[in-house]
Amino acid sequence: MTLEEFAAGEQKTERMDKVGDALEEVLSKALSQRTITVGVYEAAKLLNVDPDNVVLCLLAADEDDDRDVALQIHFTLIQAFCCENDINILRVTNPGRLAELLLLEPNASPAAGEGAQQPPDLHCVLVTNPHSSQWKDPALSQLICFCRESRYMDQWVPVINLPER
Repeated sequence: MTLEEFAAGEQKTERMDKVGDALEEVLSKALSQRTITVGVYEAAKLLNVDPDNVVLCLLAADEDDDRDVALQIHFTLIQAFCCENDINILRVTNPGRLAELLLLEPNASPAAGEGAQQPPDLHCVLVTNPHSSQWKDPALSQLICFCRESRYMDQWVPVINLPER
């Protein structure tokens, strides 16, 4: 490995960490503002009713989920819908960390009040932007720019790994 290749790898890792930090900030704000929708079914309902207010779609899956054919079909349909409606998409490879971020807050998930026997479906998370401009939030702006740059490089669903804390 040359020094240039090493430096490029370091820059990419640093950039991905910044994107992961921005995603954490966006999720935290969305939880506090109650502008988050969790679950494949709930996300599909919202996308059908109000796609114009969805600013970010997260698809979370680990290696085991990659073998779930039904989930992959859902992901394909959601991705196609999001691309058709100019909704930014990110694929998160560590759903465990996403669960930590979403479930630490009280009432963070619609499934939280339904009892402990059914864990919430965290495979799809939508962030909506109800009234304020998305460009006022620097973290969301950073994520949107990252998604746009990824699309320019023909990576329609960029994959990120949320940083462990």
